[in-house]
Amino acid sequence: MDRVIKQAEGKMKQTVEAVRNEFSGVRTGRATPALLDRLRVEYYGSEVPINQVANIAIPESRLIVISPWDKTVIPAIEKAILTSDLNLTPSSDGQVVRITIPPLTEERRQELSKVVQRIAEDGRVAIRNIRRDANSSIDDMEKKEHLSEDEMHRGKDEVQDLTDKYIEQIDEALKAKTEEIMEI
Repeated sequence: MDRVIKQAEGKMKQTVEAVRNEFSGVRTGRATPALLDRLRVEYYGSEVPINQVANIAIPESRLIVISPWDKTVIPAIEKAILTSDLNLTPSSDGQVVRITIPPLTEERRQELSKVVQRIAEDGRVAIRNIRRDANSSIDDMEKKEHLSEDEMHRGKDEVQDLTDKYIEQIDEALKAKTEEIMEI
């Protein structure tokens, strides 16, 4: 039973991390290298993450500067940014690519707030599914391995405590991200 609980906890931790990673990709009107994490650049015939071909710096709160190690990749970086869903326009001087992050409108802030709420809800659902799977494993163990009813209830209580703990972590991350989005 302890194995089932440990597995459930590991999966719940991964779910919380996945939610936080998704949150980092949501634009907040502030420059962050995490905005470019999902971008892939065509480099000598293969798709590679942008941070493997360039250095990404944030000299100001609304500016991202991408300094490629190989200047021939600049057009590919610009193309990757333009074709992404980030709605950003890069500019280049032949040495570096600059991206100015425009301030968000109130309407866009509310849309982004809804997006992060949906991401958080997906994370909560994933954690509840992990709880359901762990509880059904505990039920099976009771039938097959003759766990006592008390042990079964203790195991389910532990799984519920884990569920509450990790859902609370998602809620805290959601609150922080929503405040970041709504901040002007």
